[in-house]
Amino acid sequence: MGQHMQIGEVAERTGLSLRTIRYYEEVGLVVPSARSQGGFRLYTEPDVDRLDLVKRMKPLGFQLDEMGELLAVLDPAAQNEDGATISQGRLREFAETADQRCAELRAKLSNAEQFAEILRARLSASPQQ
Repeated sequence: MGQHMQIGEVAERTGLSLRTIRYYEEVGLVVPSARSQGGFRLYTEPDVDRLDLVKRMKPLGFQLDEMGELLAVLDPAAQNEDGATISQGRLREFAETADQRCAELRAKLSNAEQFAEILRARLSASPQQ
């Protein structure tokens, strides 16, 4: 068994806020593997991996139930006897949705970068104070 980490270390490792990590526990997405004597949440390496997966899904706008479904497929540790099986068709839908949302995010980023460029150009054109 690997070592256990407290929530602060997990937040540091994942770049997620304590509040977000607690929320993911509340909704059952990533439940810490153990509790310390004092009742502190204790996370393992697989817990951190799950949080990283959720963090990557977040910008793609998946709903909580979809994230749960995807975690069950992507995380072998989460697979239980009743199979956590997801059809290839369903997985393909998720993949297509992810591709489509990535394209939308790239378009948004491109707009944002163009605007930032306009601001930089304006700055360099104006006389220095």
